[in-house]
Amino acid sequence: MPSCKTILLTLASVFLLTSCATPPPKNPENICEIFREHHDWYFDAKDVRERWGVPIHVPMSMMYQESSFRHNAAPPMDYLFGFIPWGRVSTAYGYSQAKTMTWKDYIKETGNSGADRDDFADAIDFMGWFIYKTQKVNGVSKWDAYNQYLNYHEGWGGFRKKTYLKKPWLIKVARKVDDRARRYSSQLKSCEEELNHGWLWRLFFG
Repeated sequence: MPSCKTILLTLASVFLLTSCATPPPKNPENICEIFREHHDWYFDAKDVRERWGVPIHVPMSMMYQESSFRHNAAPPMDYLFGFIPWGRVSTAYGYSQAKTMTWKDYIKETGNSGADRDDFADAIDFMGWFIYKTQKVNGVSKWDAYNQYLNYHEGWGGFRKKTYLKKPWLIKVARKVDDRARRYSSQLKSCEEELNHGWLWRLFFG
């Protein structure tokens, strides 16, 4: 039987890991406020823009839709006979809600073997990679948040087969993502200069 000291150390470790988790932004409707609160996220998103040529507002809008910026977001549980827990309804997990197989493809193609789905930098890089691939595979512009989201949800093959046409609810969600992306784009233009120089402010006055 574990000692009281061992139990206390274990509980303390769990508490520290939980307390270190980045909380969702307080105002997710405003991308400037998101990046002011989590300034490192801006530079992670900027790296994705430089690496994959993906405008920041598109993956950020998609991520908000997928996880509400929660690092450990997961689909609901599935139940056998309505009451026996039978695992999750999907393998999607983390900020980007990337499915296990697609995440493995991302790691294989990018060599980012240490990537974690509950790490913001890795998750948004995954989304940048997916958006980049969507343009290559299905010819969808990286700025087209509506069709990019449909690809993200249905997969490249599903998008080509237009499976989304049988899902009116999904079309509504994609429009919502597109509207948010347009707002994020406009907002970011008003604060990006500030964000680019924010580290200097923190260095001397923070």
